[in-house]
Amino acid sequence: MVKLPQTDIYAITCEKLSRGRDNLEVVKQLLAAGVKIIQYREKEKTKKEKYRQCLALSKMCREAGALFIVNDDVDIAILTDAGGIHVGQDDLPADAVRKLVGPKMIIGVSAGTPQEAADAVEHGADYLGVGPVFGTGTKEDAGKPVGLDFLKFVAQKYRLPLVAIGGINADNIHLVSGAGIKYFAMISALVAADDITAAVHGLRRRLKARENFLTD
Repeated sequence: MVKLPQTDIYAITCEKLSRGRDNLEVVKQLLAAGVKIIQYREKEKTKKEKYRQCLALSKMCREAGALFIVNDDVDIAILTDAGGIHVGQDDLPADAVRKLVGPKMIIGVSAGTPQEAADAVEHGADYLGVGPVFGTGTKEDAGKPVGLDFLKFVAQKYRLPLVAIGGINADNIHLVSGAGIKYFAMISALVAADDITAAVHGLRRRLKARENFLTD
């Protein structure tokens, strides 16, 4: 099984929330702050625009030792030598995606119900994107929040990596961690920050504070 790197923050792009900064500038700052997973997610750009940005971002991530994941567009992931692809419930199942991308690319699948999680695991997902945990306006199609109890359920039932997503920020990341989650996907908490480096460090301080509390 292909594995996610041992890290915590899973950053997702969204240029319209990035305070006038393009994705290349945002990702440059994220990588400089030590983020090791970047997902490219741009629903409103053309294929050509996404392809051009992903070519540059994939190269940036490889040079920084970070994993670059493309959302939905399997063809762009392949053409830009991405390290992974993330698909939703309306996309191809993981086993079909595997036939296209080969054995080395990591495949993530979104899951918001027990059945969706079970199906994703059965079809060979390398990790699950679980959520939305909290209410979020970032994704128009996000659906109703699944809550912390669902995170705990999935964390207890499956051994593969779980990436929580949806409304996570510095005020609640400790709650998500407490549900047994190791990976935290965020969009606005990172790309919309005035100071992206400070935002990354602040999130990690919150996680570290929880770890210290548990070990004291």
